[in-house]
Amino acid sequence: MSLFVEILKSIVYGVIEGITEWLPISSTGHMILAEQLLHFNFSADFMEMFRVVIQLGAILAVVVLYFRKLWPFCRDNGRDTGLASHLRWPVVRLWFKIIVACIPAAVLGLLLDDWMDAHLYNSIVVAAMLILYGIAFILIERRPRVAATTKLSHISYSQAFKVGLWQVLSLVPGTSRSGATILGGMMCGLSRPVASQFTFFLAIPVMAGASLLKLVKFFAKGNSFTGAEIAVLLVGCLVAFLISIFAIRFLMDYVKRHTFTVFGVYRIVLGVIVLAVWAVQTFVLGTPAAAVT
Repeated sequence: MSLFVEILKSIVYGVIEGITEWLPISSTGHMILAEQLLHFNFSADFMEMFRVVIQLGAILAVVVLYFRKLWPFCRDNGRDTGLASHLRWPVVRLWFKIIVACIPAAVLGLLLDDWMDAHLYNSIVVAAMLILYGIAFILIERRPRVAATTKLSHISYSQAFKVGLWQVLSLVPGTSRSGATILGGMMCGLSRPVASQFTFFLAIPVMAGASLLKLVKFFAKGNSFTGAEIAVLLVGCLVAFLISIFAIRFLMDYVKRHTFTVFGVYRIVLGVIVLAVWAVQTFVLGTPAAAVT
């Protein structure tokens, strides 16, 4: 019975991850609120790893939806004419741009991961970032702007690197990785659909690397998976994958006709709610919310 309850909780977490990972509204902010109601009966080390590794399901959704755009190899025509003839060079160049964009966050993420876990994963920081970037979305959408880049293939290496610098900001909890990179892309002249799609592709190496790092740290501490933990992790990943399929399709359809202003307003409201929950727990109940790690 207890395992069944834990799996139900994992399903809820998978739904939250699948929706909030791709919409620019911060998965961390939503996890904070979820954890006020749902408490897994697993170790702190497992939960720290679970919150990151569940993203692998979301990554798989991007791979499935955009496989043809991401697969760099041509079909074998039966002729051995060298590696170059078997590559789809526009896709190869896109992957080089993705790698360029991922370098800043990868370097700083490795250096600062433990420090951020210890100092930044708390309700105050998350709420502040939710509100700050919510205001940024509203202000950027109000200014006159003509997107110069309306195709993925037209993204320059300079634009890719600048988006990568914006992605560094998402290392601060509550910023939202998709939110920071979409904002950065729009500031660099990318259209909303192109900025959104490029953000999805950046997630593959970034989130895969973050998941691998958390797994290595989990096992380095002498931990191992129990059968219940494996079941909970697999269910969470599967649900995150299924929900991500719908969330990605929704966002790509939405941005073709609408601005991100509504997400900015939503972030501000969510930030206020996170602050309110923290204030009630701290000043009324006398039990401050635990840091999210």
